[in-house]
Amino acid sequence: MDRKINLKARSLKELELLFKKRKEPSYRAGQLFVWIWKKGIEDISLYTNFSKRLREYLKANFYVGKLSLRACFNSEDGSVKYVFERENGERIESVFIPCKERRTVCVSTQVGCPLGCSFCATGKMGIKDNLSGWEIADQVLQIARHQNVRVSNVVFMGMGEPFLNWENVKRAIFILNSNFGMNIGSRKMTISTAGIIPGIYSLADFSPGVRLAVSLNSAIQEKREKIMPIAKKYSLSELKRAIEFYYERKHRMVTLEYVLINSFNTAKEDFLALKKFSKNIKVKINLIPFNPVKDVPFLAPSKNEIARFYKWCLSLPCSVNIRESRGRDVRGACGQLAIV
Repeated sequence: MDRKINLKARSLKELELLFKKRKEPSYRAGQLFVWIWKKGIEDISLYTNFSKRLREYLKANFYVGKLSLRACFNSEDGSVKYVFERENGERIESVFIPCKERRTVCVSTQVGCPLGCSFCATGKMGIKDNLSGWEIADQVLQIARHQNVRVSNVVFMGMGEPFLNWENVKRAIFILNSNFGMNIGSRKMTISTAGIIPGIYSLADFSPGVRLAVSLNSAIQEKREKIMPIAKKYSLSELKRAIEFYYERKHRMVTLEYVLINSFNTAKEDFLALKKFSKNIKVKINLIPFNPVKDVPFLAPSKNEIARFYKWCLSLPCSVNIRESRGRDVRGACGQLAIV
């Protein structure tokens, strides 16, 4: 298999070139893409709309790779955390989150993360590698097959910073969005960033129109720098301008994710800073109570702390929600993903 080429790692255009060299019609590429990504069939022998001779050629020179499922952990709330292994032995985590009519998959884009946010388990891992486009998309495919459901939503909120692996994320989006692939609408996909400014501008000019979420966590520059080192490179003023630019281009509301940390970012001054930051920009705010992470010196806010901050936020002109953490009991909630 080492000498064979993984068909899953080839784009639709690359497959068209492959068939062109074989003097096969270009539509074969779309047919192959359907077998691999829409039907999820890995056995080339089953591609019955290909001639036997073509199948034998493909089997001799190619294979259809996949992430190997190593473990899954079922949460009491119905979500499931998956542990997948790459072909090189490295492992990543993804989460399946069913909620009413939605069936969401939270995917990882990197093995670990280089940003080192102090409240995040993935940040403690450091960065090991970028995932390829097919590996990002394959998390969705493998979970859909394991759950026997059609995935309706995808959030790029797992391990890693999507905009630091942007080219491969774009390839994954094409696979997920394509009619030959998983046919998930672009409005049903969301990229969450810690605030990589060039990435936000790139997303604003990117088609299809994927939604944007920004991990804010503090609207006070000094505080944000304490828990998110990337804030030293990209200031809050720059971040706000990028959010404004995205909305001007896409006319789609941006989600501000605000992790509530006990006695750190829940005071009145923190609310007033958030109020100032969110003024005159089209956003909605998700308040996310901190989820416990091993060896991290932070605590979850008390119920009174959450209620007080939420009450203040109700005076804002935008939508504000307290986001329920899913998979917390299996360490599958926001900030808890890590392979150690």
